[in-house]
Amino acid sequence: QVQLVESGGGLVQAGGSLRLSCAASGRSFGSYTVGWFRQAPAPGKERDFVAGISWTGGRIYYADSVKGRFTISRDNAKNTVYLQMNNLKPEDTAVYSCAARRDMLVKTTSLQYDYWGQGTQVTVSS
Repeated sequence: QVQLVESGGGLVQAGGSLRLSCAASGRSFGSYTVGWFRQAPAPGKERDFVAGISWTGGRIYYADSVKGRFTISRDNAKNTVYLQMNNLKPEDTAVYSCAARRDMLVKTTSLQYDYWGQGTQVTVSS
């Protein structure tokens, strides 16, 4: 089992940058694929896939909306996955959560992840 804690969210102006961290506790974190998801503050809005990275970092996927602006990476020695977010836009405003699944495949749907952090708020002002 693994526990996840996100940090790094905050308020930033459009065009700015933030780096989110997802710190994991528990053994064998290197055996988990990790995804970042976000949920915008709108009624009925679902949790959307943002980026995912396999347990070795060899497979990385991004949502089309963040390609070229966001970068996901991991440091298994530190049990941490990062999401570097550049050129932020107001539409990136959301609660960002990291999730883990004990498998080598990156999945883009939230139901396929077993462990979740509590989320961190990212607000981008125009």
